[in-house]
Amino acid sequence: MKRYFFTIILITFSAFTNAQIQLSDSAKISLMTCGPWSGAVYAYYGHTALRVQDDSTHLDTVFNYGFFDSSQPNFIYHFVRGETDYILGTTSFEVFISEYIYKKVAVYEQELNLTQPEKQQLWEALYINQLPENRGYRYNYFYDNCSTRPRDMVEKFVGGKIIYPPTKEGQTYRDILHECLQPYPWNKFGIDLIIGAGADYPIDVRAKMFIPSYLMGSFEGATVVKNDSVSYPLIKETTTVLDAANKGNSKDEQSVFSPIVVAFALLFITILVSVVQYIKWNKTQLPKIYDTILFAIYGIGGFVLFSLMFFSEHPATNPNWNFVWMNIFALIFAVLFWVKPMKNVVNIYHFINFAVLTLFLLLWWLVPQQLPVATIPFSMSLWLRSGTNVFMLTKRKKVNKRYVSSKYMKAGWGQ
Repeated sequence: MKRYFFTIILITFSAFTNAQIQLSDSAKISLMTCGPWSGAVYAYYGHTALRVQDDSTHLDTVFNYGFFDSSQPNFIYHFVRGETDYILGTTSFEVFISEYIYKKVAVYEQELNLTQPEKQQLWEALYINQLPENRGYRYNYFYDNCSTRPRDMVEKFVGGKIIYPPTKEGQTYRDILHECLQPYPWNKFGIDLIIGAGADYPIDVRAKMFIPSYLMGSFEGATVVKNDSVSYPLIKETTTVLDAANKGNSKDEQSVFSPIVVAFALLFITILVSVVQYIKWNKTQLPKIYDTILFAIYGIGGFVLFSLMFFSEHPATNPNWNFVWMNIFALIFAVLFWVKPMKNVVNIYHFINFAVLTLFLLLWWLVPQQLPVATIPFSMSLWLRSGTNVFMLTKRKKVNKRYVSSKYMKAGWGQ
């Protein structure tokens, strides 16, 4: 769905020299749907484009809302903030299909059931939209992307209301993303971390069309209603242009290091470090070094979540309950662990962190956000380290109190 290019190649055809070109009665406008590709993160979701074909004018052009200029200044900064601008680019069908022949993924073509005037209007609108002054738009992965844009253009120029067939009830944005990312557990886990509670509300048929395969399925069974007595299918014919020859696209990631495995491995290491801390009675620097690394990593993740929640235009990132266990405060205290004058502040932090994470783990099933199961062992690592530090502090205070008590001193004097 997302198509990042280091260079944007815009091919201008001779047919575009005249904006008033008239399509023939045999002209076709089709929705092109490309299957997912495992070779790049942006391609996991598939892709959508519109094809205008007219043999009488030698016109065969693909309008593609997925072009993106990664060479723009401060690209990473704007990408994180959700200020990414996409453009409508045009290529010949030959160039368009060659990319998917190379990738060996499926491509489907759905010819739209349009009248000649509707085709002409849609063609002219696409032509105007691809002009340099009009082609840019602010990309939004849920509401305004390279799948929803073609849908909006078709809806605008179809001479009637499109009635889409019902889909599975109760689906959310997160559910649909999970379907696309099922073979990629780490990408799925990452999405679950940065997408907040706003992605867990049921969505309607049109909202699901942010994914190309859902748009294709909805178009396939859609009906155009012009009045009480006139209705007809939106799609005239569906053709498989390319079969999915790349079998690797359907395979899961061949790795035993899934998020849940890594999470429990980290928890096991954390338990060992905590045991060493208890046995050595804080006479080794290992626990402090481990805490610094652990809390710093979690804190960096928390910084990313904090930025997405409060300083980005990305949808459904705030509120995000992952911020309870992966927050920016961990990064701050990873530094303060080594500042002796802040020892009491660090102890207070461990107590608060332990208490908050205890409530989070006990009420995990009641959190109004779908959290990955790996969240439990990952958060338990922080919970255990803060808890161990609180326990060691309490024990140390009791021992010190015992040594300074009058009863102990009297016993030492033989009284």
